[in-house]
Amino acid sequence: MSHRGLQRFAWGTALAVLLGAAACGDASSSVDEDAGAPDGSTPLEPDAGLPPEDPYADEVVLFEPGDSAGFGQDRFPDVVLGPPSGLGPDNGSLDVLSLGRGGTIVLRFTDLAVVDGPGVDLLVFENTFLVAGGPATYSERGIVSVSDDGVTWYDFPCATTDAAGGYPGCAGVATVQANPANGVSATDPAVAGGDGFDLATVGLERARYVRIVDAGNNRYGGTSGGFDLDAVAVVNGESLRSGTP
Repeated sequence: MSHRGLQRFAWGTALAVLLGAAACGDASSSVDEDAGAPDGSTPLEPDAGLPPEDPYADEVVLFEPGDSAGFGQDRFPDVVLGPPSGLGPDNGSLDVLSLGRGGTIVLRFTDLAVVDGPGVDLLVFENTFLVAGGPATYSERGIVSVSDDGVTWYDFPCATTDAAGGYPGCAGVATVQANPANGVSATDPAVAGGDGFDLATVGLERARYVRIVDAGNNRYGGTSGGFDLDAVAVVNGESLRSGTP
C-alpha cells in the first residue's frame, strides 16, 4: 500500500472510532435529574443560593442622624440588622446605633413581611435598662411607623412625655432579654423583651418597611444621644419569596 493509502486508512479508522464514541455517548446521554453530579454531589436547587429567611431587618433604606449621633456608625449597617443583643433588665447592650436628636432610620424586610396576626406583630429593641434595680428605667423613646410600599406611612401613637404612664405606644421603653447567646427567642413577645406593635392599631394588613424617629426629648450629649436601635423582629409574618410584590 502506498504511503498516501496508509494516511487515508489511518484517518478513516480514526474517524470511525470517533463516530462510534459519539454514537455511544448519544445512546447514554439522557439526564437523570435525580442522579446527582458525576462527583456524587446533589445538584443545587434553583434558589439554593438564597440565604434562609429570617425575621430581622435586611436593609437600611435611609439613615439621617441627628445631633449627638455617632455611636455605632463604625459597625453600620450591620449593627441594626440581624437579631438583638439583649443583656437583660439590668444592662443595656452596646450593639446599637444612636440616632441622635430627631434622627431617623428606615429599615426594609426583603424575605419576610410583617402581617397583621394575633396580638403583637412587630418587636422593636432598644437598650433600655432598669435604674438601680428598678422599677424605673433608663429609656430613650422612638416613634415607630410602618409601610408596605415605603411611600405611605402609618404612625403608631406615641406618648413621648407620659413618663407616669410608661410612654405608651413608644419604642425604647422595655428592657431586652433576647440574644442568640442565651437562646431567648427574639420573636416571642412573652420572653423577648423590647416593645411590641400590632398592625391592627394603624389599620394596616402588611408592612415591609419600619421607620423609627427619635422622639426629640431624650438625653443628648457626646455621640450616643437619643434612641439607640438594636434590632427589629417580625413576630407575625409571611414570605416575600412567593412572588408577591
